[in-house]
Amino acid sequence: MSLRSISACSLCHRFLVVKLRGMSTAAKLQPHTDFLKGEPHRKHPGVTNLKTLRLPEKLQVAARSIIHRAQIKGLDVKAQNLVDFLWSRKRKVEDGALRQKALNLERELWSKVTEKHRDVDEQLLEERIQKKVLSELRRTTYHWKQLKFDEELGVIYMAARLAGGYAAVRRALNEIKKRDESFCPESLLDFGSGLGTVAWASHSCWPDSLKEMVCVDSSGPMNTLAERLLKGDNEKEEPHFKHVYFRQFLPVSPKVQFDLVVSAFTLSELPRAVDREDAVFTLWRKTNRYLVLVENGTKEGHQILMEARDTLLNKQEKTVHDFRPASTFAPCPHEMMCPKLNTDPVLPCNFQQRYHTLSLPGQICHLTEKFSYVILTRTGSKVSAGLNRGLDSGLDSGLDSGLDSGLDSGLDWARLIAPVLPRTRHVHCRMCCSDGQLQHVVVTPRKHGRDVYRCARSSDWGDQVPVVQIRDGDEQSGSEEP
Repeated sequence: MSLRSISACSLCHRFLVVKLRGMSTAAKLQPHTDFLKGEPHRKHPGVTNLKTLRLPEKLQVAARSIIHRAQIKGLDVKAQNLVDFLWSRKRKVEDGALRQKALNLERELWSKVTEKHRDVDEQLLEERIQKKVLSELRRTTYHWKQLKFDEELGVIYMAARLAGGYAAVRRALNEIKKRDESFCPESLLDFGSGLGTVAWASHSCWPDSLKEMVCVDSSGPMNTLAERLLKGDNEKEEPHFKHVYFRQFLPVSPKVQFDLVVSAFTLSELPRAVDREDAVFTLWRKTNRYLVLVENGTKEGHQILMEARDTLLNKQEKTVHDFRPASTFAPCPHEMMCPKLNTDPVLPCNFQQRYHTLSLPGQICHLTEKFSYVILTRTGSKVSAGLNRGLDSGLDSGLDSGLDSGLDSGLDWARLIAPVLPRTRHVHCRMCCSDGQLQHVVVTPRKHGRDVYRCARSSDWGDQVPVVQIRDGDEQSGSEEP
């Protein structure tokens, strides 16, 4: 063999070794590249966000008809005032906390007075201090009020919250529809149904399978308005969809269960923590598959939901009728304490959904609903364990073939808790991970692989993204070449 041939073979061998080494490194950086399951990156399995939502046409027409007939003066101002009131709503201060606050104020005032004046009339001073304590409590304590809906307030609520409430519930239900494609509920229970937006949102997700929808609301006028919406504001017409039953009380029997149970913007209307806990346990007893809780995306709304979540995960009723345990389905990728409750200052874990309004006089055509939600499931370890498995439990561990979520069982999926910030050849992702920690990850194609990078770039606040472990020594700048 000639010297030229030997040199050529040697060069080919070196090139092949270098190429194979490069391929090996890339494979380590891009494990489980089949998690897309043939879908484009912008439609990867973790995408659950929806485009700008619009109310169903028949619901929109009926709502406009009812509002027009009501002829409420200054409706736009009253609707905005109601929105502001509901958004700023807080939980009622518990009696025990109020007494403790009064005692602390009294001790503080006594210590200040006794330091300055030793010889004082204690009886007269006690009366003054009590007046001062009451005045301070009135000034600094939130005065919680029970909302009592009559027909006029119900119409104002319709103008203010129908479209936004529908958007929040529809987005939360899409989490189940997208990730558990086998779920076809036949029965629905809506606790605190109000105008029946949950029934409309559920019907838009599962129009063929739902055979029974029970809407429970203590307000008779709200139930009447919900029925009018369902019939297109015409009593002689048939309901837009059948088998919807309006009640003022929950079904009594603990053995009656529903495939899907929803409570939207209702727990915040219960005055005491014990009332909310009792309501959550009652709803869980009625749940066969999924329990969906939705509240305003405020600190109060988020904390109410975390109370409910912790109640079902960590407490147990005295009498249990269904022994299948609760597990978190969404949005949390873990079952530990919410890490956002430990931040300083405390920030709510919330999400947003853009929607079309009713376009009434004085209304903007498009708005964004900011809400918090939590979904718990009785499906056991199949769905919840597969979706919430962390990297610590091993990337190579398998999962039941019955998992219907569409998320790859070998990857750890984290929830995006803020808008994604795309930059040149890198993207900033703030996420909640399965280890219960908040992370700010700069995703690049070289660190995390091309597929993960493009998925992160195509995702948005509220979606899930796959997280890949980075090997030591692979840390690069955030603007590296793909």
